[in-house]
Formats: sequence, C-alpha cells, structure tokens
Amino acid sequence: MRGGRVALRLAAALAAALAVTAAGAGLFIASGVYNIGADDHHTALVSALIGELRDRSIEVRARAVALPDLSGAARIEAGARRYALECAGCHLGPGVNRSDLRRGLYPHPPNLAQGLAPDPRRAFWIIKHGIKMSAMPAWGTTLEDPAIWEVVAFLEQLPAMTPSDYQRMTR
Repeated sequence: MRGGRVALRLAAALAAALAVTAAGAGLFIASGVYNIGADDHHTALVSALIGELRDRSIEVRARAVALPDLSGAARIEAGARRYALECAGCHLGPGVNRSDLRRGLYPHPPNLAQGLAPDPRRAFWIIKHGIKMSAMPAWGTTLEDPAIWEVVAFLEQLPAMTPSDYQRMTR
C-alpha cells in the first residue's frame, strides 16, 4: 500500500510540474515578449535548442534517403546551372562573399562555397523538404528528385571550385 501511495504522489507531483510548465510556456508565448523579427537574433539558448532540433531532425530523416551515383559530369553541370539560378543568391558561390538578399536573412544561410562538402543524403533532404523558419524553401514542391540530385552532385564539387571554374560552369 505504501508503495502505491508514493507512486501516486509522485505521479501527481509530475502532473502538477508539467501543468505549471505548460502554463508558463503558454503565458510566455501569449505575452509576445519574444521578438521573432529576423533583424533581432535569437538568444544563445533558443539558438542552441533550434540548432539541435534541426540537426537531429535532419539526421534521422536523411538516413532513409537512397544515394544515387553523383559522379556524372552532365549531372554536376546541370546542378551548377540550377544552383546559380536558384541557390547562389542566398548560399553564394566561389569568390562571392555577399548578396543583397542574404543580408536580410536570419539565420544567415551557410556559404556553401566555403568549408566541406555536405553529406549528400542530408543535402538532398534539406533541399527537398526545406527548413522551417529559416527561409530555406522546400524545393521538392517544384523540383523532381533527379533535379535535386543534380544540385547535390554540384554541391559535392563546390568547396574545391575556383571562381573562374564556377563562372565557366554556370554560364
């Protein structure tokens, strides 16, 4: 009997704590005190939570993506042209360090010409499904999977590309 009472009290305390937490979260949201404007950065805690949520969500879903052969020159060149038209305004290109569109985005999109090539499954998933509240659109609503894979094939080459190689490929 005593163990049952302890478990019941523990469950009641847990339910009360959850109710108080939910009420506090509801009041915080209803207050409008948090500035959601793109010209005001998140707090470090909010930024860390959003980053972890984004990274874990993408990682889990990208595991199921079947990876095709991305080595064909025609596929890479088609991806380069599509990248120049659809992606470079936000994600830049070799030798390009800024754009007017990018300046107003928060969080700033990664400069994909710098750093390492992305994991192709992850890149495919992000391009196809987008990322909420980041200005990254879900290109899967307007592009077929083969076109998305062309962009991914190009992204694998992008970090090693010179500005002149990029210009030549995207003409």
